[in-house]
Amino acid sequence: MRVAGFGFRSAATVDDLQTALQMAGGRADVLATHSAKANAPALIALAARLGLPVIGVEVAGQSTPTTSARVQSRFATGSVAEAAALVVAGPGARLVGPRVATPNGMATAAIAEGIPE
Repeated sequence: MRVAGFGFRSAATVDDLQTALQMAGGRADVLATHSAKANAPALIALAARLGLPVIGVEVAGQSTPTTSARVQSRFATGSVAEAAALVVAGPGARLVGPRVATPNGMATAAIAEGIPE
């Protein structure tokens, strides 16, 4: 299973999220983010556009290869995108690469691969 994890600002658009996904690797089976962001209109629109489900998860305490001090203080993890992708992909999941950020800084995405339970 390939999971696209997202972190994004509230003003992010569906195009911001799609750009982040393309920059991260483009293909996913499911979209994931922090549970507080799972119903964001832009993410729901992207999921509808791609025909994929959205899963919201708690990311606090999830170790990530990259760290943003702002994200760490707010969500207790270094990267919402990486953490969400890893949590949803399951035990033993690995990131395809570190998170990527859109040029306008509105969205980040990371892809994790794992075996569904």
